[in-house]
Amino acid sequence: MPEPPQRTIIETVKEYGNRLSRFIRGRVKTDEDAEDILQDVWYQLSNVVDLNGIESISGWLFQVARNRITDTYRKKKEDSFADLMPDDEADDFSIRDLLLANAETPEDQFFKDMFWEELMRALDELPDNQRTVFVQNELDDVTLQEIANQTGENLKTIISRKRYAVQHLRKRLKSLYDELDNL
Repeated sequence: MPEPPQRTIIETVKEYGNRLSRFIRGRVKTDEDAEDILQDVWYQLSNVVDLNGIESISGWLFQVARNRITDTYRKKKEDSFADLMPDDEADDFSIRDLLLANAETPEDQFFKDMFWEELMRALDELPDNQRTVFVQNELDDVTLQEIANQTGENLKTIISRKRYAVQHLRKRLKSLYDELDNL
């Protein structure tokens, strides 16, 4: 009589968990992505009706992990400066609109001035190539493809520079948004 599936799943997790985790972690950017993918693999395994019907459990687990890693990269959208805004405001947010808009109230002007000042400080901390890509794309409204064409560099390089710039700015400006939320 075959063992109950729960016991087989537990044994499988014990036997392959660490190796599968290292495999996934070596192929994704963050620990959070690795954890999510690993959880997806275990979830898929838990949905298998007949674990004994899988010829090579190792091969099956690593194939599911590869598929999840691929899915993760496909789902990742280009990082956007709009990610700084709360989710309900992100769709309507344009940094150009914020920075170039006329202030309607003294509070709006104060926020605009403070934001410009913090943005300029944060931009000054970036390497020249990242700062240039960010400014051209977000403030001058030049597409990433146009920047790649102008510089003669690979589009993926330009996208990476923008992503690094956005990550830095997101980190630097987060405290500003947090402070404004607490006002």
